[in-house]
This record gives sequence, structure tokens and C-alpha cells, in this order.
Amino acid sequence: MKRNLYNEDHEAFRGSVAAFLDREVVPHFEDWEENHLVDREMWRKAAQSGIIGLAIPEEFGGGGVSDFRFEMVRAEEIARRGVGAATSGWGVSDGIVPGYLMELGTRAQKQKYLTGLTSGAMIGAIAMTEPDAGSDLQGITTKAVRDGDDWIINGAKTFITNGIHCDFVIVVARTNPEAKASQGTSLFIVEAGTPGFEKGRKLKKLGLDAQDTAELSFTDVRVPADALLGELDQGFIHLMVNLPTERLLIGSGTLASARAALAWTAEYVFDRPAFGQTIGDFQNTRFELAELETRVDALEAFVDRCALALNEGELTAVDAAKAKYLGSDLESEVVNRCLQLFGGYGYMLEFPIARAYKDNRIQAIFGGANEVMKELIGRDIAKRNRKR
Repeated sequence: MKRNLYNEDHEAFRGSVAAFLDREVVPHFEDWEENHLVDREMWRKAAQSGIIGLAIPEEFGGGGVSDFRFEMVRAEEIARRGVGAATSGWGVSDGIVPGYLMELGTRAQKQKYLTGLTSGAMIGAIAMTEPDAGSDLQGITTKAVRDGDDWIINGAKTFITNGIHCDFVIVVARTNPEAKASQGTSLFIVEAGTPGFEKGRKLKKLGLDAQDTAELSFTDVRVPADALLGELDQGFIHLMVNLPTERLLIGSGTLASARAALAWTAEYVFDRPAFGQTIGDFQNTRFELAELETRVDALEAFVDRCALALNEGELTAVDAAKAKYLGSDLESEVVNRCLQLFGGYGYMLEFPIARAYKDNRIQAIFGGANEVMKELIGRDIAKRNRKR
């Protein structure tokens, strides 16, 4: 079935992304995996090549193109090469952080940070998760207390993407301890090098070895009043507004990864001999591929609709949760069953299916655990059907 999602501009961008990845990422990927950190120069080159910064307004050096389909094109080319661990930080610094700045930032904040992101001079992060508060953002304990014209921040964050490389981080902190988190949290921009702001351990993970993930701590970190991003005590609401984009980024990324896994597997099984024929000639193999491809096609139809809805400003939090939950669960199943068809080679990290197996496990956890996604969806169903 012909996919009508993309136009000539998207395909031209696809060519640029493919060339950049083949030139600047693939040759260095194994080293970055071994070092558990991507070379920062890769970010600068990505910015110079127009691979990141596309959605940021032209006045701040970006492409000025607000179209989620470009994110999907980029994800597809990354997935085909199996190098998502090296570029996953883009999803935060280029996919999520600019949205907060463009929607909530002052003119001065936009000029400084958006310009820095588009040039590659800056890498951004967002610090929500804490050691004792993950998907439940209402459990956040990091505090910001007013002191004259400044704010003093104290607390700890963990599992922060781009935590080591970040030049600034958007920190979620309680500013009204007497109120519920939905009415008493705020967002602050904290720059690297600010006294009391420490980048802690570079965390070792089950997968995504090349991804920069760290702990952050804030001890009497003093920031000026103009470090506040958005409205005071409205941080929780600001987060809720932007979470659908984050969750669709995950959902569309899982679609791209599942599709790539199927392509690698189909190529392998119809080339690998066994018992006088190829593995692909066995009915069981064909049935496995038939089932998985059909379900990935169905996921693609839903994600494509979500992308168009997001572009129109109509994507709901519930539909984004469905895309995230459905995509991450299906990707995990696809990769697992495809790896089995590789046999022993599927366990070797030189094969992209093996790397995908360890990398994809996080998809059902970050951006809100899938159990939380199902709760959000279930609440919506109850709301629509509860007798009044």
C-alpha cells in the first residue's frame, strides 16, 4: 500500500540525513559505544549540515520548518543503520527542548539558547526524573526557593539524557511546597558551570551504550529571576502540554526501528541456507514475517495519523500515549522474534538486530512507563463512558 505521508522536501531531507549518518556517525559508532559517549563534534557537524535545528525559527538560525514528518524521516534513516544510540540525544536537545523554549521562552532566552542549539554550540537537556520520582511527576522533591531577585535550587535528578554534554538544562522544581505539584512546580534554565550544579556519574545502562545519560545534583544553585521558563507555579501544566510531542517521538521511533528489524531479518533469512533451502523458505519463517509485517503496517497507519494531527495542533495526550505504548510494545516483540530467526548470529553484537534487542528495552519505560500510558488511556475511556 502506497504511503502518502511524505513529499519531495521530506525525501530531499532524507538524502541529507543518510549522507550525514554514513559520513559522520557510522564510521565512529563502535568507538562511541565502547566509550559510552558520543564525540561532541558530531553535534556541531549535525548543526552545520542542517540535520538538527530544522524546526527552530529562521531568526534564531534554524530551518523554520514545523513539521513532525521530518523527525520521522530522520528516525527512519537512523534506524536503518542501527545507530540510534549515537543520535538519541537529538530527540531531547533538538526534539523536545526547543519546543519549551519556543512556546515559553522570553525573547532573550530564545535568542541565547535557540541560537546556541541551531549552531551546535549548545546541547540542551531536561531534568524531570528524580531518584524517587519517575513517571509520577507529582513526586518531585527538587525545590526552588526565592531569595531576593534570585532563586536557590536544591535537589537531585537522574537518568538525564545529555547530562554529561549539556550546556544548559531545564529543571523541574517545586516552587510552592504547600500546593499540589500540578499547581506548585516551575521550570528553570540552569547553565553548566553554575556554582552548585554538578554533573554526576555517567550511567552504565542495559543498552544505548553511546547515549549520554547522567545524574545531576543541585546544591544551593543560585539562578537569576530571568532563569524562570514560563509561568511561575505552572511547570506541571507546561510539561503536560509538551509531553504528547515527546511520546510521539518515541512512538514514531519505535515504528522506524521495528520496520528496520523486519528489513534486516527478511534479507538474512532468504540468504541463509539450512537443510537444503533458505531459512526463509520454511513456512514458520514466512508466517512469522507475515504476522509481524502486518502489525507494523497497522502501527504505521496510526502513527502517520498522529503525526498529521500533531502538525495541525490536534494530537491529544491520550492518542500520543497510545502511539507510545503500542509502538514500544510492538517494537520489543518484533525485535525479539526477528532475533530468533537469526539464530546464533542474532546474539552477536556485530549484527544490528542484537544491538536493537538491548537498545529497545527502554522504550516501554522512558517518556512515561507503558503502565502509566495505559492508565491515561483507561481514565479517558472511563470519563467518556461513566454515567453522570
